Amino acid sequence: MSKPILVTGASGFVALHTIIQLLQQGYKVRATLRTLSREAEIREAIGKHVEVGDNLEIISADLTQDSGWDKIVEGCESVLHVASPFPLLEPKDENELITPAVTGTLRVLRAAHDAKIKRVVIVSSLAAIYSGHNGENRTFDENDWSDVGKDIGAYAKSKTLAESAAWDFINSAKNTNKLELVAVNPPLILGPVPNKDLPTSAEMVSTLMLGQVPGVARMKVGIVDVRDVASALILAMTIPEATGNRFLCPAGTIWLKDFADILRKKYAPRGYRVNALQIPVWVVRLLALFDKKIARVVGDLEWDFELSDEKIKRILKWSPRPMEEAILSMAESLIEQGLV
Repeated sequence: MSKPILVTGASGFVALHTIIQLLQQGYKVRATLRTLSREAEIREAIGKHVEVGDNLEIISADLTQDSGWDKIVEGCESVLHVASPFPLLEPKDENELITPAVTGTLRVLRAAHDAKIKRVVIVSSLAAIYSGHNGENRTFDENDWSDVGKDIGAYAKSKTLAESAAWDFINSAKNTNKLELVAVNPPLILGPVPNKDLPTSAEMVSTLMLGQVPGVARMKVGIVDVRDVASALILAMTIPEATGNRFLCPAGTIWLKDFADILRKKYAPRGYRVNALQIPVWVVRLLALFDKKIARVVGDLEWDFELSDEKIKRILKWSPRPMEEAILSMAESLIEQGLV
């Protein structure tokens, strides 16, 4: 293709894998970084997987500023908006996350619209689908939206409000150029870490590998491999029938005990003290009285939910790796990068 694909937030976990796959498939890529001081490091990480050549252009972009976005999107075929903060801890003010997530998404959409780009794909989240529905033991799908009226945390609120604002723009009279939108909503993203940046999503794996917890709570998580999120974004960009849809992309759901057991079985013989003991629910509730981080997840205890992959498999013909591969490939890469 002669026109480049714009990928925002090039230093991020998902963005790096997306850029790698785009280059492998012969696309030209224009990628954004907040500061170009990291350009050489990003090129090196990508270059370990694919010949970069002249097919990768890295430019400076600030999602908190209006200026410059007309030039950033100029001449691009499609936009993959991947950049979004994913902090480990709650900010003191939720608007530290919400405002840049919402205004940044709208900046990208308006710039793409004005440049007459055909389609924008945004990375939303499972956090925009099931948050605030704790304890509803059922299968969640793309028709579900998180309840921002409940205390769901700043990250879930930011993803929900940003995606909602994106759809509002697309469906409004302002969309005179008929810009198309697709949202991809991944659960917890695991898989190989391509550089020494520890993504927030790797925290669970690294905490278990380092033996930093005595065991795990009776909680369930949805999982997907980062390489499969990248492939979902490219499919969402290229398949005509994807337009106007949001797509959950889970490899599956797993109880934390089973998650820890997968790591323990593989890495205990190599000297890693992975604690797979399931801590009784009453103990977790007691600890939550003294620990804010634990208090945030009390509502998720014993929540037996499932995630639908019917739509993404039917429309995008998407096929993910097994959960075990996502877990173990992340652990292996953390060892290789010297992070655990």
